[in-house]
Amino acid sequence: MRLSTGRHRRARTLSIAAAVAVASGAGGVYLGLSNGGAQAAAATVTVSSTAQLESAVKNAAAGTTIQVRGGTYTPSATLKSTANGTGSARITLRAYGGEKVRIDGSKLPAGSWLAGIYGDYWTVQDLTFVNSPAQGFVATSSVGGVFKNLVTADNGDSGFTLRGDGTTNNLVQNLDSYGNYDPAGHGQNADGIAVKFGSGTGNRITGARLYNNSDDGLDLWQFSSPVTIEHTWAFGNGKNRWSDSAFEGNGNGFKLGGGGASVAHAVNNNAAWDNTLHGFTENSNTGAIALNRNTAYANAETGFYFATGKARLARNLAVSNKKGLSKAGASTVNAANNWDAGVPTPAFRSKDAATAYGARKADGSLPATTFLTTGSTTIGSTMN
Repeated sequence: MRLSTGRHRRARTLSIAAAVAVASGAGGVYLGLSNGGAQAAAATVTVSSTAQLESAVKNAAAGTTIQVRGGTYTPSATLKSTANGTGSARITLRAYGGEKVRIDGSKLPAGSWLAGIYGDYWTVQDLTFVNSPAQGFVATSSVGGVFKNLVTADNGDSGFTLRGDGTTNNLVQNLDSYGNYDPAGHGQNADGIAVKFGSGTGNRITGARLYNNSDDGLDLWQFSSPVTIEHTWAFGNGKNRWSDSAFEGNGNGFKLGGGGASVAHAVNNNAAWDNTLHGFTENSNTGAIALNRNTAYANAETGFYFATGKARLARNLAVSNKKGLSKAGASTVNAANNWDAGVPTPAFRSKDAATAYGARKADGSLPATTFLTTGSTTIGSTMN
């Protein structure tokens, strides 16, 4: 519940009839319950079946760590929790060790999300969410979330979503979100990552690859607080890869607003290429968006489209975009971009994107590549 004072005081307890014993791969781990029915704080739960995973998420409490053994899990309903962790007792949902975990939504009812978190101080990492009928992973009005080394692919709407008022201080790190497509909307809604319909400061996206989605790579539609996006790549979005005769996907790399929001997002050291619309666009956001050291290459429209707002663009690089390097309005401030007078365009070391699709590094960070790198210390994305 959000109180008018702004304090975040949700205290929800989920009850079940009896304690649950959950088998781990190294013996038995008992999941104790408090008198109120929620999992005892500081419990470590290791799950190896879909039923165990559903129960563990449903009954999580502050301090719970849920470790998921390798394999494929097919829940019959949205993995959903309203539980809150705290800054010192987070709720953690993660793969066990280095095992590969695939959470598959192919058995969910039509219109269902695969996972929905409505609580604070969650850490979710090292998991893959695929084949949902709708969104893959959604965090609503979450505070202090850490969402790391995730894959959200081939879902029936946006792969990863942050939404709602009070969405504050969340970190999305090293996300791969691709192949998401909404057949009901003929592709017009499924983004790689959507931060939409809400507000809250301190949200940061870093190290993401957002590609081959039916709509945009990143979409900040009607989110009224600044979001920081850095070291993220958006490419190949907006193409009709699903043989949809009524296809309506847009295909911006970075859609930085819309729906009346005027907000100064921070967009630093990112790259957009081979999208069917713009590389980077304000999308009617009149706020002072700051874009520094980004690269737009070979997009079907403009590299940087900021025609109506008060964006601040500095040291950005645009090359081979079919409708021009940039389109800037009278209120846009440009400085040291390669479309500005006297600023040279450095040559790319490589125009072959193959390595950008490669395996991530051991820590989950972006793969090493020379694609779109120039060696410049002053202009364009460093591609790392």
